[in-house]
Amino acid sequence: MNLRTRLRTSPAVWTAPVWLGIIGFYYFYALHFEDSYEEVISGPLWAPAEVEAALSYFYSFAYAITVGLAVWEGGRLKRDGVWQLAPGRSRYRVAAHTLLPVVTAGWLVFVLPVVMRLIETRLLPTPAALAPLFMAMGIVCAYAVIGCALGHVAPRLIAAPLAAVGVFYVIVETVKYDDPVWPRHVSGQPDTSLAFGEQYGAATMVVPFLFVAALAAAVAAFWIRVERGRQWATRGAAGVVAAAVMASCANVASGWAIADGPVTAGHAAARCTGSAPRVCMAETGGAVDRLDAVRREIVKSVTGLRAAGAKVRMPDTVSDSLLNGRDRERSSDTMWWLPLSRQAGQSGGGMTSIRYAVLRASITFPCAFPVSFESAPSADYVVNHDAAMLWAATVIDADKPYLAWRKGEYGGVFENPGQVLAKVRERAGDASKLSASRQAAWFHEEQAKACRLGGIGKGQEAQS
Repeated sequence: MNLRTRLRTSPAVWTAPVWLGIIGFYYFYALHFEDSYEEVISGPLWAPAEVEAALSYFYSFAYAITVGLAVWEGGRLKRDGVWQLAPGRSRYRVAAHTLLPVVTAGWLVFVLPVVMRLIETRLLPTPAALAPLFMAMGIVCAYAVIGCALGHVAPRLIAAPLAAVGVFYVIVETVKYDDPVWPRHVSGQPDTSLAFGEQYGAATMVVPFLFVAALAAAVAAFWIRVERGRQWATRGAAGVVAAAVMASCANVASGWAIADGPVTAGHAAARCTGSAPRVCMAETGGAVDRLDAVRREIVKSVTGLRAAGAKVRMPDTVSDSLLNGRDRERSSDTMWWLPLSRQAGQSGGGMTSIRYAVLRASITFPCAFPVSFESAPSADYVVNHDAAMLWAATVIDADKPYLAWRKGEYGGVFENPGQVLAKVRERAGDASKLSASRQAAWFHEEQAKACRLGGIGKGQEAQS
C-alpha cells in the first residue's frame, strides 16, 4: 500500500480535526489562561521550563488518541486477514507500516505545541529541553504497539473508544496519588515542574519510558513466529522480564517525593559585570540588558547607607536569585542572592525594587527576631524595628515598597494596623529632621531598643 492510500484510509487522518482542535484550544486558551502573551515573553525564559509547560496539557490526550487509533488499526488488520495475505513479510514490518500514521498523529500532539512555544518565546531548543518530548514520543510508540495488539483480541468498535477513555482517565488520575506515589512518576506525565535553570534528571525521563515500553515489548513478543513448542516459553519469558522491569521502575519511583522527581539545577547561563561587587544576572531572565544599571543602583544604595551611618558591607558578589537553584542558598555578608531579573524586568518595580532588595539584604540588627509576628512573645519591638528600617529605606528612596509590604503584614495580624503604621512613620520622620550625625546615632539606638524589646539572640534581621 502506497503512502497516499495509507493516509486516505488511516483513522489518524479522519480524526485530525479532533486532535488538531484539541491542540489549538489548549495551546491558545488553557496555556495562556493565567499568563498573557506579553507576560510570557517578558521573562524569565528558560527553554526546559517552557517545553515542560507546553507539554503539560497534552500527555493524556496524546496517549489516549494513540491507543484508540492503534486499536482501530489492529482490528482492521485482523478483519482484513492481513497476516494471512502476506505470510512472507514480517509481522513487525506490517504493523509498523500500518501504525506509522497513528504514531505520527501522537507525535504531532506533542511536537506542535513545543514548536509553537519555542517560536513564541524565541528560545532555541537544547537536548535537555527536549528530553520530555523525546520521552513522550517514545511512549507514544509503546502505546501504539499495545493498542494494535488489543485490536486483535477485542472488537474495535468497543475496544477503541474504551481504550482511549481508559488511558486518558488513568493518566489524569495518577496526579492524585499520594500513597503509593510511584504511579505519578511512571505514567509518562512528569509530576515535577521545572524552575529556572533546572533540567530533568535522566531517571525522571527513563523510568516512565521503560515502564510502558516493557509492557509494549511483552505484547510485541506475542507476534514473534517461533516453533509451536517454544511459543509459550518465549511469551512467558517476555512477560516475566516485562514484569521485572516494571516492578523495578515502580520501586525506583517510590523513593521520590510527590512532585519531586530527580532534577539538576544551575544550568542557566549568566552574564556578569564589575568586581566588588560582581553582579550577575540570568541571560534569559528578561532584564539582562539593564545589568549595568542594576549594578550602579546596588553600589549607589550601599554607598548611600554607609554615608548615612548604617553599618553595611559592600558584598563581593550579587547574583540573580533565578540562578540560585531549587535548594536556595542563603545570602551571606559577601554573597547576596537578590531577585534582580524579576525586579528590573518589565513586570517588576524597576530600580526602586532593586534598592528595596538591597535594603533587605544589607541592613542587619545585633540580634535576631521572631520569624513571624504570631510567634513573638510580644509585638513591642515592631515600632522601633520598623522605624529603623523605614529610616534606612528613606535614605535610599525605597520607602514606598517597604511601607507597602509592612502595611500588608500589619493588616493580617494587628487590630490597629493604621495606628502602628502611623507610629512607625512618625518616628522615622522625626529622625529624618535631625542632623546627619544625630540621625546615625538615632538609627543605632533604635536598633538596640528593638533588640531589647524583642530580640532573641545575635544575628541578621529575621523576616517578620
